[in-house]
Amino acid sequence: MEFEAPITEIIEQTHDVKSFRFKRPEGFEYKAGQYFFVSIPVNGEMQRKPFTISSSPTEKSYLEFTKKLTGHEYSDALDAMAPGDVLIVNGPNGRFTFEGEFEKIALISGGIGITPMISICRYCSDSKTGTDIVFLDSNKVEDDIAFRDEMNEMASKHPNLKVIHTLTRAGSDWLGCTGRICEPMISDYISDIMERTVYVCGPPPMMKSVEELLLNMGIPKEQIKKEALFGF
Repeated sequence: MEFEAPITEIIEQTHDVKSFRFKRPEGFEYKAGQYFFVSIPVNGEMQRKPFTISSSPTEKSYLEFTKKLTGHEYSDALDAMAPGDVLIVNGPNGRFTFEGEFEKIALISGGIGITPMISICRYCSDSKTGTDIVFLDSNKVEDDIAFRDEMNEMASKHPNLKVIHTLTRAGSDWLGCTGRICEPMISDYISDIMERTVYVCGPPPMMKSVEELLLNMGIPKEQIKKEALFGF
């Protein structure tokens, strides 16, 4: 499905991450974790890039995608847009999805790889699926954590949702988990990971290292779902 989408709202998630919202057209159906393509004018010509849909399928009034502002030309053009500016959207696409089919899942994300995970968590929260979720989210510094307040609020309301943030360049005042995602960290926070379907999303190097780590832990390849995100 392709349609024009005037931006209705822009939300600053962090110092370099923004969410863009627009009206959900009638008949647009998707699954948590899917993506669509967004076309915008860049230096006089249309450019198209893929974005995970960070809103939940349960949200009927709007669609949302979230972008890390990287300084590339597409990113700068999107950052310069304002409510009322028009996007061209085409989708949905992708098989990195969750519809409540597993009783227990683990979500492991790095940086902007949080976008499909927030869609899955929103979907489970709204739909009251009762899914047992452990969410391990890795960032460089505390100010990089997108959706932090929303995730903590969801976790406080849903005992089946456990959220752990780890920082690779934590400041001295950070009291939470630190370091890159590793086997001891997973064993500590997701002790029953062998019983869970594992969703992994982030930059390609992070994806590769986490998948190798999981396979070395003995988790079957078919139990791992993955989606790599590229900066642009």
